[in-house]
Amino acid sequence: MPAAIRAAHSTVTETHVITTSGLTKIYRAHRSRGREVTALDGVDLHVREGEVYGVIGQSGAGKSSLIRCINLLERPTSGTVTVAGQDLTALAGRGPRAGKELREARSRIGMVFQHFNLLSSRTVQSNVELPLEILGVSGKERSRKALELLDLVGLSDKAKAYPAQLSGGQKQRVGIARALAGDPKVLLSDEATSALDPETTRSILQLLRDLNRQLGLTVLLITHEMDVVKSICDSAALMEKGRIVESGTVSELLATPGSELAAALFPVSGDATGDDRTVVDVTFHGEAATQPVISQLSRTYNIDISILGAAMDTVAGKQVGRMRIELPGRYEENVVPIGFLREQGLQIDILDKAAQEPLLLKEGAK
Repeated sequence: MPAAIRAAHSTVTETHVITTSGLTKIYRAHRSRGREVTALDGVDLHVREGEVYGVIGQSGAGKSSLIRCINLLERPTSGTVTVAGQDLTALAGRGPRAGKELREARSRIGMVFQHFNLLSSRTVQSNVELPLEILGVSGKERSRKALELLDLVGLSDKAKAYPAQLSGGQKQRVGIARALAGDPKVLLSDEATSALDPETTRSILQLLRDLNRQLGLTVLLITHEMDVVKSICDSAALMEKGRIVESGTVSELLATPGSELAAALFPVSGDATGDDRTVVDVTFHGEAATQPVISQLSRTYNIDISILGAAMDTVAGKQVGRMRIELPGRYEENVVPIGFLREQGLQIDILDKAAQEPLLLKEGAK
């Protein structure tokens, strides 16, 4: 793993609202003597106050176990979970006092589920009121709060409807309103959009971003969809086999040589057309994303440049893109043109296999 990725949070001074340290979760099969499955393997996670943080990975990577351990729906095998300055794992002991403290701590953590988890026998308003009932809030106050939250998520006209009368997107909005009932500082989203169509997914993601900004919510979401990270996340982490293998702000990752997340956010393809060619991946972000850098390079050095692939989109409100280009000649013949690209503030990855590893190490050490 490049040093720049490992050190992504080392200079951060902002408050971390969610922190896990050495978090491990081992499942033991009841019917298979001695068989164990390690879902989390020493996970260190740092989520800053007020950001939208995405954890992405394939099925089985440990994402769901992570989010369930953060709110102690699953008890970690070892390690610690701290939310809003409170060590939740220290509250996971036995006895009525520990149980009460843990329930109170959980009430400050909202949870949005993939399959909505609404009670079909209750109206929309009654579903939103449920957490307030558990907290012992009076009926009048519960009603006021629920209607306020339904208005916030755009469903004030559905208060008396039942879940069966709602679309998937509307059900998820109810789930979000219910998650906000306890005035949480943190909102956890467990694949909240994976059961929705693309248009509805965009509307739910926009709602989460709006709530993040309006309420100052810290949002931690898990997903297997890169578009989710691209749409609303300020920071992201990649999980593989129960470990976090990359993490950082999206802009840090895009500027880090060899980042798997950056390559996955903006996949580009294309192979060299001959051995005497140099293939370069160029990442554009910031002001450089709007400048005609490639045409300037061609004119300045009088070289023909082939564009093998390109991808551009908006990430965290900023235009970002990647382009794979081919330069005539081997790498040693293109040191000056490549230097020109770096001087323009672009991230450069050389795909010449013979030169790639030392170049990436050199870049990562900067």
